[in-house]
Amino acid sequence: MPYVTLRRNGQVYRQEVNAGSNLVVLAGIRKFPYLNYGCGMGKCTKCAVEVVAGGDRLTEPNWKERKMLGDKLVAGYRLACQLHISDDIEIKQDS
Repeated sequence: MPYVTLRRNGQVYRQEVNAGSNLVVLAGIRKFPYLNYGCGMGKCTKCAVEVVAGGDRLTEPNWKERKMLGDKLVAGYRLACQLHISDDIEIKQDS
């Protein structure tokens, strides 16, 4: 099972998740409560995270991410609500 490391507000959270998990769904059911999120549908960008490590093992950004993140994609940002975690990943969330 993959590990997710989240850096947020000076804190580091590391947790094992089931392969194929979506972090926003886990946050919603309090199984990964550290993530800031909003709509869960790729419309608000509140769940935007910077991928620090493991981004090469994620699927390509979908149309929602391309539309909502624009140039931030090049800087390594992704929408957590659109990701399904299958390998270890380290992410950073600004707020």
